[in-house]
Amino acid sequence: MTNIDNYNSIHIRNMEIDDLAPVYHLGEDVFTSDLYPYLYRTWDEWEVLGLYNTDPEYCLVAEIDDRLAGFILGTIINKPSWTYGYIIWLGVNPNFQRRGVGDKLVDKLVERMIEDGVRFMMVDTDPANIPAVKFFNRKGFGNTRQHVFLSMNLSKHDYYGRLISYEREKAERAAYSRSRRRPTNKPQEIVSEAASKVMVTEPSSPADDSPDRPSLS
Repeated sequence: MTNIDNYNSIHIRNMEIDDLAPVYHLGEDVFTSDLYPYLYRTWDEWEVLGLYNTDPEYCLVAEIDDRLAGFILGTIINKPSWTYGYIIWLGVNPNFQRRGVGDKLVDKLVERMIEDGVRFMMVDTDPANIPAVKFFNRKGFGNTRQHVFLSMNLSKHDYYGRLISYEREKAERAAYSRSRRRPTNKPQEIVSEAASKVMVTEPSSPADDSPDRPSLS
């Protein structure tokens, strides 16, 4: 059960632009590839930036002693019959776990969504994330359904092999073509010729025709 003193020491506020980088890096620390590969694959800076731009009122951070203790990112899905609230990301700094940070973030987001007409809340997580599943069950979320995630290594696909071969042959042809080129002095010759013509054909002044001054031509 959450300690009341710890719970009251947590400050919840709207996420601000200066929080984008710290929230992203905290997510990188929490959603690691070895523990939760699905969360790791889908977490990136555009998740934070996109939700901050589209749903800033549902992007909250938790602070303890002016330090980032956690964050929650959500959105609303409007359907003809229902307005759904969706908790997309919830991350708690490992240094502040078991202090009620996740509880207070979820409570605040739920209150805000109720005020905005939401009557049904959803959340999903990696099935292997047992602590998160237990946490949301404790918060009142139920009716668990599991997704089946399938994957394919495209580096072993036939088309990938053909594309790599094509790009390699293309690079080899370009290198061969460059090696066949001969350097030419033609541009320099043209410049020199133009310069000499300017000197020769430049109109002469009457003083230039005097016998005491040598001709340029």
